[in-house]
Amino acid sequence: MLESLKKEIIEYGMLAGEKNFTPGISGNISAKCENQVIITASGSANGYLSEGDFSVIDFDGNVVTGNEKPSTEKFLHIEYYKQRPDINCVFHTHSPYLTAYASAGIPLDMNVSPEIIYCFGKIPVAEYALPGSVELVENTSKYFKEYDVILMKNHGVIIAGQNVKDAYLKLELVEAYAKTNICAKILGGAKILEENEVRKIYELRNK
Repeated sequence: MLESLKKEIIEYGMLAGEKNFTPGISGNISAKCENQVIITASGSANGYLSEGDFSVIDFDGNVVTGNEKPSTEKFLHIEYYKQRPDINCVFHTHSPYLTAYASAGIPLDMNVSPEIIYCFGKIPVAEYALPGSVELVENTSKYFKEYDVILMKNHGVIIAGQNVKDAYLKLELVEAYAKTNICAKILGGAKILEENEVRKIYELRNK
């Protein structure tokens, strides 16, 4: 199971790299496997992962096997899994358009896209804290129970999915949405959906 997860993370990490969602050595990816977590190693590049770029850790953050230096963001991932039993993969990236919103401290909470409203509702911004710090976990984890996508102020984005593919596809969707919003601003600003239309979308979500 761990080996198949590793192969999936390599595959989707490479795809994320090709699309510039995870430039350089920024970001990290993990997947849950029963009572353990496989996570990319500190300093690894998500778009160019190899067999030696993974650590297997327990839910206390201790290395069980693999690379001795797991990502410094390991407790951020662990906390997501602790709060959300339905989540089995977490991507943390510095994709350019989402990170632009995070850097500006602007949530993606305007009712512009029916697809985004249906899939995510709103995308909040967690307050800044030093990467890898306890404070970062505290600030960001406030949103874990309610949201699958969270911007981290002056930092990047964290995305949770039911599996590796699901988390990647969410990243692809919301990065494109952030880009669309920025382009719409150039054209005078996106038009906001009327409240009755938003209500219809939420009714579809609840069916």
